[in-house]
Amino acid sequence: MDTLDLLLHPVRLRIVHAMSGGRTRTTSDLCARLPDVPKTTVYRHVGLLAEAGVLEVEGEQRVHGAVERHYRLRRTRAVIDQDAAASMSLEDHRHGFAAAMAALLAEFNAYLDRENADPSADSVSYRQFPLWLNQDERTEMISEMVDVIMPRLRNEPAPDRSSHLLSTIFFPTEDPQPDDPGHRLPR
Repeated sequence: MDTLDLLLHPVRLRIVHAMSGGRTRTTSDLCARLPDVPKTTVYRHVGLLAEAGVLEVEGEQRVHGAVERHYRLRRTRAVIDQDAAASMSLEDHRHGFAAAMAALLAEFNAYLDRENADPSADSVSYRQFPLWLNQDERTEMISEMVDVIMPRLRNEPAPDRSSHLLSTIFFPTEDPQPDDPGHRLPR
């Protein structure tokens, strides 16, 4: 299975999210973290991720006569690099976006289903901002966002930290129409 097919699946995306931050988890831990996903499905997808090298076995122990594996995420294997993204077809992008949205919706519903969910206190946000940007402004904004987010990706779990899911969705909403006066910038 290639990296695109492997990672662009809602359940596998959720497993990758759950394993982030250097965590070590068992498949049973993941089943508890994804209670809306059938256990057999979680086990199957963990097996696929492990077989592909996205998850590695950190250790094993016997529990009630069975071997329980502790997995760790190999971050370098859990990414779609620029070359792979550039090679994606429009249908691949459609499929990837649908998988990301399905994973995002499932994660948000799991959050809301928690007994102590408090969107206001937790600063939950799902705003959308239509932006008018030229190519230089777009490049600058993306660079600034990367500068803010990248250092925080290295954060590991700690007693004073809780896990958050940040999803960025960014795409043009209309074709540029250089001959249309309504689309020209004022001089």
